[in-house]
Amino acid sequence: MQVDTRRQGLLEITGQVHDWVREQGIAAGLLTIFCRHTSASLVIQENAAPAVRRDMEAYFDRLAPESAGYEHDDEGPDDMPAHLKTALTGVQLSIPVINGMAMLGTWQGIYLFEHRTSPHRRTLALHLIGE
Repeated sequence: MQVDTRRQGLLEITGQVHDWVREQGIAAGLLTIFCRHTSASLVIQENAAPAVRRDMEAYFDRLAPESAGYEHDDEGPDDMPAHLKTALTGVQLSIPVINGMAMLGTWQGIYLFEHRTSPHRRTLALHLIGE
């Protein structure tokens, strides 16, 4: 699955993932989503209150700020902070599938967390096993 990002931050992809799962025709199983990048990650987080996303983005910016203090800055000041944020959040999610749907909680959404400031096309590998 391809995801185009426009900016740094959380981009909800729940709908796209649900559509993909539905197309597979598997009633019960386990969905794995894997982000094939080292400067973007995946998270499951609340999708009702936009303030949650803003607070998360601000927190990670404080935790791994852009600065001239990193040795690795080959692609600019957001390069190493992006790698740190990815290491802290992860690149893989496992979600149960029941009745042909990813079993997320009421307020849960699936997000690609873009850690670079410029737009990117991100590739996610989706794999569903089951019956």
